[in-house]
Amino acid sequence: MRLLCISNGHGEDTIALRIVQELQQQFPAIEIVALPIVGEGRAYQRQGIPIVGAVKPMPSGGFVYMDGRQLARDLRGGLAQLTRTQLQTVRSWAKQGGFVLAVGDIVPLLFAWWSRAPYAFVGTAKSEYYLRDEHGLLPRRSWFEQLESWSGSVYLPWERWLLSRPRCRAVFPRDRITTNLLRRWQIRAFDLGNPMMDGLEPSGQTFLPAVEPPPLTIALLPGSRVPEAFENWNLIVQSATTLQKAMPDRSLLFVAAIAPGLDMTEFQQTLRVQGWRQQADESYLQVNAHLVLTPKFNDCIHQADLGIAMAGTATEQLVGLGKPAITLPGKGPQFTPAFAEAQTRLLGCSVTLVDRPQMVSSAVKALLNDPDRLYQIQQNGQQRMGTDGAAQRIAAHLLKEFQSREFQSREFQSR
Repeated sequence: MRLLCISNGHGEDTIALRIVQELQQQFPAIEIVALPIVGEGRAYQRQGIPIVGAVKPMPSGGFVYMDGRQLARDLRGGLAQLTRTQLQTVRSWAKQGGFVLAVGDIVPLLFAWWSRAPYAFVGTAKSEYYLRDEHGLLPRRSWFEQLESWSGSVYLPWERWLLSRPRCRAVFPRDRITTNLLRRWQIRAFDLGNPMMDGLEPSGQTFLPAVEPPPLTIALLPGSRVPEAFENWNLIVQSATTLQKAMPDRSLLFVAAIAPGLDMTEFQQTLRVQGWRQQADESYLQVNAHLVLTPKFNDCIHQADLGIAMAGTATEQLVGLGKPAITLPGKGPQFTPAFAEAQTRLLGCSVTLVDRPQMVSSAVKALLNDPDRLYQIQQNGQQRMGTDGAAQRIAAHLLKEFQSREFQSREFQSR
């Protein structure tokens, strides 16, 4: 049994890899290769998954839909030629037989359809929560924004056409509300959860000695893309400093999740400039507040009571654990004002969007003084992001589907 996994971005690669590893666990004989159509697919390479075809990082990092200028830069960087080569690779691979798993948005979905092989799709980019909640369509500010729901779904007609093809054997949306709506168009959609919530088990590391009463712990999530993460970090540290000054009688612990590979000295320099003093244990101090820089993302979000976030996937994972997030718009290319606003629709009451760092302290105080809202946020996180184990469930369904079709194909050929 052969499988080609196509994904388009670091987050999508990681999600695809979780499913791939479950497939290998459940069916060791499976032959798996990957085609990351954005970036170099280092997540696959670290786990020994062979890369087929050409790969090349683009200037936009995959965020061409945020800004037309990003697309122009990618085209100058050889995007058109790279895409042609990758499409040829997909078609050539499929001629030898096998199945395709597309993870991401319409781009890997198109690649899967182009292959002429049977395929499945894990939709990470779109959710009906962008347009509606369980009570109906969300109010939008302008007629242009209201047009986003013109086709009746966040998945547009041409996307639904690709999802409804006979060769599309299974679709795995990221939440139940999206699954139920896609089924109206006779799409084989299955609500098996969101793999984004897998692999978040904490290691058990603690960041400061236990004290009583325990400090209010705030996760700081600046994102992982350079140089955007450094610009986001400047705003986040301003927010933390403002919060520390607004809560002088409360012990605070800020835990900053810094993605591996980012230059830690840039983050340290920002702290020093904004008045945080480095301690012997490598933490930073500002009167009643400690701040710790760590690569231990899972421990960070599990121990946090809430987060100040300017990230995509990381914010969603924090919210999925039932934690509130305070977000600020940045300069992009990812965390722009438009992206931040859309994220509030995706994640609902779990996210509070403020315009500038000076407003964070008021938002935090309002949350802490509203236990009913905190309970609602806890329930909302699980509803919108699901529980862990999705990759295992998706892998089991894929094996059942693909093995069934493979058996039917052999049965037909033997007659």
